Amino acid sequence: MSGLWNDARALNALANALLGATLLAAMAAGAWWVSQRPFFTLAHVRIDAVPGHELQRVSPTQLRSAVARRVQGNFFAVDLDAVRAVFESVPWVRRAGVRRVWPDGLEVSLEEHRALALWDDGRIVNTFGELFVANLAEAEEDGELPQFSGPEGTALQVARRYAELREAVAAIDVQPDALSLSARHAWTLRLDDGTTLLLGRDQGMPVERRLARWVQAWPVVAATLNRRAEVIDLRYPNGFAIRPLARLEHDDKDAGRLRPAAHHPAPPRARSERPHRQR
Repeated sequence: MSGLWNDARALNALANALLGATLLAAMAAGAWWVSQRPFFTLAHVRIDAVPGHELQRVSPTQLRSAVARRVQGNFFAVDLDAVRAVFESVPWVRRAGVRRVWPDGLEVSLEEHRALALWDDGRIVNTFGELFVANLAEAEEDGELPQFSGPEGTALQVARRYAELREAVAAIDVQPDALSLSARHAWTLRLDDGTTLLLGRDQGMPVERRLARWVQAWPVVAATLNRRAEVIDLRYPNGFAIRPLARLEHDDKDAGRLRPAAHHPAPPRARSERPHRQR
């Protein structure tokens, strides 16, 4: 030990280390003291929509009021991830981005959910195929939403199939009113004229090809009918059949879980299930 005290170089190194540690501690204490000054207390939160979007269901004023007590701290200490989670817990907010604005503010950019359909458990499906919870009356302010149903975890799959089928039936001036995927992975589509289409599974002929075949033939077939079709079974390899609704409701395990379309009058029962063959 006595050798150390006789070594000038070692003593200088030790002194410099102690001085450096003291300076760092003083700087840290000073920085902490400065960061706690009222000048840096959060006072402003700016809320905007993400570029290319606009806020329709939430207002910045309401958001500030809703999160005011849950966003605390100052410019240096605020937890941005926690703030992001607070905003994303607000109904209709899909995603939030948060950044600091010198010296006492935050800038929040929000993306809202866009309602696409109603899921069968009461939740709403957005345009990304994600489920979220919000006021159903607000969801349908711009018009009645279609109904989706399917096994757990299939909302995205149903949303993608809906987009494909909607484009296909637009050629005959109808729109999907409900789409169901059964536990056996069979598709059932109800149109806004009350017609239900049994599309079946994607085995053999893909669902889109079955539907396209029917869309092409239906105007000619419909012109020969003296009634509106209730249920059209497209699961035949070379045609389709008109079926009675009562039998669908009681016998068909592949029909999915479509709720009754209360706004459509009950159509007369079809007289035949003989398949319409296509040439």
